[in-house]
Amino acid sequence: MSEGTIIKALSGFYYVEDNGQIIQCRGRGVFRKNKITPLVGDHVVYQAENDKEGYIMEIKPRKNELMRPQIANIDQAILIFSAKEPDFNPVLLDRFLVLIEFHQIIPLICITKMDLLLEEEIKTLKERLSVYERIGYEVIFLSSHTTEGIEQFRSIIGNHTSVFAGQSGVGKTSLLNALQPGLELKTSEISTHLGRGRHTTRHVEFIPIDHGLIADTPGFSSLEFNELDIEDLAWTFPELREKGNDCKFRGCLHDNELHCAVKSAVKTGEISGERYQHYLQFLAEIKDRKPRY
Repeated sequence: MSEGTIIKALSGFYYVEDNGQIIQCRGRGVFRKNKITPLVGDHVVYQAENDKEGYIMEIKPRKNELMRPQIANIDQAILIFSAKEPDFNPVLLDRFLVLIEFHQIIPLICITKMDLLLEEEIKTLKERLSVYERIGYEVIFLSSHTTEGIEQFRSIIGNHTSVFAGQSGVGKTSLLNALQPGLELKTSEISTHLGRGRHTTRHVEFIPIDHGLIADTPGFSSLEFNELDIEDLAWTFPELREKGNDCKFRGCLHDNELHCAVKSAVKTGEISGERYQHYLQFLAEIKDRKPRY
């Protein structure tokens, strides 16, 4: 028996890296029976039939996991959004942040394609994103075309295991190519009819960048809150989580309750009204969800 890490999953095969050697493995039948899916990032015990093929026998305990994208044991999630083509979408950003916060993964916000904006548009966008910086999120503005911000971005990768997430067409693949020339990963143009990119990444795979690992993932444009209960949602908004301690009633949902410290902070501008509206939108969505059995 040997141990390694799954660095790619494709067509029912799991590619396990063990001291620089890649072993193509299948999962044991017991995983399917118990409805357990090995994920990229899993630390596993495998049994090799030869120096190239084997079977995954055991999955080590995970510190975290995501199902969209399917990945485990992540240090940080880099949320990639474009300034233009497609336009920056704050509702979608907040949906991503809710999911990442819920799984207690460190989020970083990355805005690409800054070279497509005029000077006044850049100023407006940075003012809009300053809300997230005040909350405590790190925000990086960059361009794969002009290489603006690329070295700053490289420094935050460090020796971490990171996952890229965001809409398709925002420049995730172009960013990887800019970080490591020679990758020559396939990119795609934005569909003028749909206003979004076509998926160019078909599977989850770790790509080594300097001393770290980045998982390039298939792009997607929506997220469901199936894992969250209504009591969980406010916790995933750091500013609501902090201010909620001052609410008069325990378990306050910051919706219709009296003496709510969060609603008071929204009125004074201490909490972003836009973020609060997104919170209410997500809260209504969770309330309207069909009961889980």
